[in-house]
Amino acid sequence: MSQNVLPTARKQSKWLVALVIIALAAGGAAGYLWWQHKLPGQMAKQTAPAEAPIPIFMPLDTFTVNLANPANDPDRVLYIGLTLRLPDEATRKEMMDFLPTVRSRLLLLLTRQDAGALANDQGKLQLVEQIKLILNEPLVTGQPRPVVNDVLFTAFILR
Repeated sequence: MSQNVLPTARKQSKWLVALVIIALAAGGAAGYLWWQHKLPGQMAKQTAPAEAPIPIFMPLDTFTVNLANPANDPDRVLYIGLTLRLPDEATRKEMMDFLPTVRSRLLLLLTRQDAGALANDQGKLQLVEQIKLILNEPLVTGQPRPVVNDVLFTAFILR
């Protein structure tokens, strides 16, 4: 009789091991599918970037100026289009209210530029910094300084 008991015990343990493996696999698959289903919604909430503020741009009419040069050659001309990136609508309104002052400052700055310096990228980047400096000065004495975040070239012809 001991021979009959031994084989049935092995059959039961094989079935039991198989059922445990199947249950673990089903539980793991269900957990994985649930996690995958929950993950995109959670990731969207966690990684959703804050809405970037709408940029305020102020395009300026193009400028055509004679450039300073050692030979006093009148044929050295710069045709340049600029757009200012401003932090808010109030700054844009202030710049528009004092547009003649803004354009005058830019014209004076542009006519002092050297054609050789503007021919390379470094010279253009220096011009951007100079424009920011000159436009970040108060437009009216006693007023707060306006802020110009960036100066963008929309046209640039050096002749």
